[in-house]
Amino acid sequence: MSTETEIAESPEPTTEEIAAVESLVSQPMEKLPQTVEIRDVGPCRKHVKVTVERDAIDKQFHAKFTELVRSEQPTVRGFRPGKVPRKMIEQRYYKQVAEEVKTSVLMASLEQLAEEQTISPLSPPELDPFAIMIPAEGPLVYEFDIEVRPEFDLPEYKSLTLRRPTHTYSDAEVETEKRRLLEPHGQTVPKEGDAPTVALNDLLTSDVVITFGDRELNKLEEVRVKVEQQLALSDGVADKFGEVMVGAIVGETRMVGIKLSQEMANENLRGVTVQAAFHVKDIKTVRLPELTDDLLEGFGISSPDQFTELARSILDRRLEYIQRQSARQQVLQLLAAKANWELPQDMLRRQVRKTLSRKVMEMRSAGLSDEQIRGRSRLLEQDALRSTAAALKEHFVLQKIAEVEKMEIEDEDIDAELERIADQSGENVRKVKARFEKEDLIEALATDLLERKALDLVLSTAAYEDYELTQAEQEPEVSTSSEQLVPGSEGVAPPSAEG
Repeated sequence: MSTETEIAESPEPTTEEIAAVESLVSQPMEKLPQTVEIRDVGPCRKHVKVTVERDAIDKQFHAKFTELVRSEQPTVRGFRPGKVPRKMIEQRYYKQVAEEVKTSVLMASLEQLAEEQTISPLSPPELDPFAIMIPAEGPLVYEFDIEVRPEFDLPEYKSLTLRRPTHTYSDAEVETEKRRLLEPHGQTVPKEGDAPTVALNDLLTSDVVITFGDRELNKLEEVRVKVEQQLALSDGVADKFGEVMVGAIVGETRMVGIKLSQEMANENLRGVTVQAAFHVKDIKTVRLPELTDDLLEGFGISSPDQFTELARSILDRRLEYIQRQSARQQVLQLLAAKANWELPQDMLRRQVRKTLSRKVMEMRSAGLSDEQIRGRSRLLEQDALRSTAAALKEHFVLQKIAEVEKMEIEDEDIDAELERIADQSGENVRKVKARFEKEDLIEALATDLLERKALDLVLSTAAYEDYELTQAEQEPEVSTSSEQLVPGSEGVAPPSAEG
């Protein structure tokens, strides 16, 4: 007697079973019977426990094995294709089928969880699918922690009363802006005069000795920096750099206070002020170019009068940026005053890069130059966690308004913004888009557009009390240097200004 007759054969799949399998294969998995438990385990952090009932798992096993039985793919010595007993197939292929069942059930469960629950994740769940196993009996239970947006009640955000800084730029301010536009096209030359003195916008070469108390931290030679109101190095900022250095002559040494970054590797030096002795070795200035037709064409204009209007329009856009930043701060104060804004440090550190990228988007939209963006990004970098916390609070409030108002950003919105940026920079739009994609900035651009849309809604319904823009509200010009004051110090690299 053959082996086949010694083992009772499983019956062939019925027509109904085949139809059921085909339906299962071609259609999405039906809604799973599962229970979900969610509890807080810290600021912006929740623990999720999901229990999928056994009945759903058994249905998947049955469907997979039925498909295997009729597929004629399993081969067992002594049996013809398609005649292998179902029990033997189940034993031989259990591990493989269990992995397939786990994958399909887990994916369906997570999708269902996302659809049915109101949590707003900031990052993917801390879930290792390889560590999850289908039990031989009983339900499938899996658990994970997830980082979520803070929960808070959104008060009335329409018809707010906001203070708005206003300013009419003088001819002298316009001339200063024109100079900034022309400087990159100028020629660096020695400063003339018998004993030339340092002025704003000059280029200095200095030897620098950095001390803290009576301890020398570092010596830097031939440091080249532009003299602006502030100087941002890789690990510190000199708030009064211009004020201290203006008037110095070659051979003179001036002491500049520099506040070290909060991101220093050495905790004992975080946020402290060190003294930097700048010994001036050389002073240069920039000789501005003539306004030739070719140069004007490079700015997309054709006359000196249009160049003046260009400078004025840039200043007006910058004023609008200042107004929007002021409005964002006021909106946050008004809408989130009673919210619990405790944000965990590890979350802030992970969000630093994204936040800086969003800030770059805002500054670029305001028409700031690459040099200005680099300087202001460096300032944010010095106290990255604090600046990130403030920016995230604004982000959460505006995101919630966008959610309530059902606002969305479409691909067309992103394409239109990329075209605007290309027009502004005089570049090909395809080149701009390729650069944004390469530097992974499309998501930051979409986020910035959504926040702008939400803020525009708030501002369009607000009442305004205008006042004259103060000097303190006008962000100072910042020069940058990659020099490190303290060897081995660390910081957060700012996003590329070219992005």
